[in-house]
Amino acid sequence: MYQVKPLETYKKYSEKMRIYPAQMDTQSFGNLQVRATSDRFAPIENALVTISSSDDPSNIIEQFATNESGLSPLISLPTPPIEYSLEPASPRPYATYNIIISAPGYETELIENSEVLPDSIALQNSILLPSLEEVELIFNISPHTLYYEYPPKIPEAEIKPVGETGEIVLSRVVVPEFIIVHDGSPNENAPNYWVPFRDYIKNVASSEIYATWPESTIYANVLAILSFTLNRVYTEWYRSQGYNFTITSSTAYDHKWIRNRNIYENISFIVDSVFVNYLSRPNVRQPILTQYCDGYRVTCPNWMSQWGSKDLGEQGYSAIEILRNYYGNSIYINTATEVSGVPSSWPGTNLTIGSRGENVRIIQSQLNRIAENFPAIPLIAVDGIYGPRTAEAVTRFQSIFDLPANGIVDMPTWYKISFIYVAVTRMAEF
Repeated sequence: MYQVKPLETYKKYSEKMRIYPAQMDTQSFGNLQVRATSDRFAPIENALVTISSSDDPSNIIEQFATNESGLSPLISLPTPPIEYSLEPASPRPYATYNIIISAPGYETELIENSEVLPDSIALQNSILLPSLEEVELIFNISPHTLYYEYPPKIPEAEIKPVGETGEIVLSRVVVPEFIIVHDGSPNENAPNYWVPFRDYIKNVASSEIYATWPESTIYANVLAILSFTLNRVYTEWYRSQGYNFTITSSTAYDHKWIRNRNIYENISFIVDSVFVNYLSRPNVRQPILTQYCDGYRVTCPNWMSQWGSKDLGEQGYSAIEILRNYYGNSIYINTATEVSGVPSSWPGTNLTIGSRGENVRIIQSQLNRIAENFPAIPLIAVDGIYGPRTAEAVTRFQSIFDLPANGIVDMPTWYKISFIYVAVTRMAEF
């Protein structure tokens, strides 16, 4: 196991990395934040976070303790220049760091090769399991798909005909609470993991595109990932062939999913904003199986090019314009009729100061339950009146859970509150 020395024995990372003020104008930086929670979805306060370079794990760069919400401070770390992530033939555009998360009474977790991009916020989420012994779990994060060569996607029909393998069995598109990810190719002997749907999409997007790309490009790629995944869910593609999972982590068959990898704050927010959406064609009920390739090492006519989508975003194309450029003008954005695993669906209008009614009461009640696990969120009266105290609780919730802290319950905030509420109440039952 790694030997973690007392916090006060280490110098600041700028000295360790030999970065001096005169170099600050030319050195690029990214940011990292670590979240430590227990298996009962409670924050772990005073967990020790130790960061070192993946190239020299013995050289400790920083150590921090998590706060009452289980969060480390935002840590600034050296990275390659942002230009590397904007050109396909560049050197590796991200820096890799080893992260140790430890706390008394819990297993220690070591994340090797966590990826930090310039001008971005990397979020490393860690769920620590209780243990009376010194146990260290090690997760080695695979390289990004745009940097490392993985098997290209095996072409499939974008619409699955009824009556063939993958016959449609659902009457409507439903966003699932979880999907089962087979961590390998379909016939490979590999473990299955139950992954919350949105966490899966965030993981894949962070593994397959760069967070430094234009916002419209990220939206377009996230929508393609969502539509592809919901096609697998809707058609029960693998289950209809006798498998016991929803999707694989193989790039030859599906998307690259990397267990316990970090995600990026802007990608996380975009997924939270559009996770109920998918891509449709006229008179086709199922989500479109939107396949794509990198467009540099592998070309794919009639599919989206990831690098090409970056170029179109830089030219000012919107997300739907990027998608139609590759999939044709008949493609359009649709919305799922149901979201599984939440007490109630988004009411369709924002809740803010002055709002009243049952929807406000629902949010107030859910926030109070979440505050039992996350005491940084203030308790509020469940009176159905959205006043300053409710806005303060919403703002605190948003700051803890990677949302813009504006005190307004919009669609992303509504569903994030719902999902966290379900998580804390469900874990309390075990």
